[in-house]
Amino acid sequence: MRHRVNKKRINRDKDHMRSLLMNLSTELIIHEKVETTLAKAKLLKPHIEKMITYAGKAQKTDDKIKKYNVVRNLNRKLGESEAIKKLVNDIAARFQGTPGGYTRIVKVGNRQGDNALLARIEFTKDATPKAAKSKQKKNVEEKEVKNSESQDAE
Repeated sequence: MRHRVNKKRINRDKDHMRSLLMNLSTELIIHEKVETTLAKAKLLKPHIEKMITYAGKAQKTDDKIKKYNVVRNLNRKLGESEAIKKLVNDIAARFQGTPGGYTRIVKVGNRQGDNALLARIEFTKDATPKAAKSKQKKNVEEKEVKNSESQDAE
């Protein structure tokens, strides 16, 4: 019987689950999207969202001791200093003021070998603004310049 068991295990023991979540979290933070199985993505989503909310505390405060403690506790969950720096300085700052919903899961399809459901987990806000809008504006401006030149020539 599953009395008071509130976490999914996906057929792994405690240490394997911890290392799996640590590795997936680190890769998601560094690359900002990870393609994995749907079950692992669903397991990772609440884990990473709690870490982003916790890293936001370090972003908001000016107290060096609180920042140090937040970074120290994140180090226990991530283990890689590059990922921790990016989480605290870049990702937590990007989602500051957002109450949740930092990640999305997109179903990709099935894996070729074992037909497992694949999903991509990614952050909802991109790191850089889209450059496509600026290209469209440039094209419109170039057309206007060409039109005005052709009218002047006539």
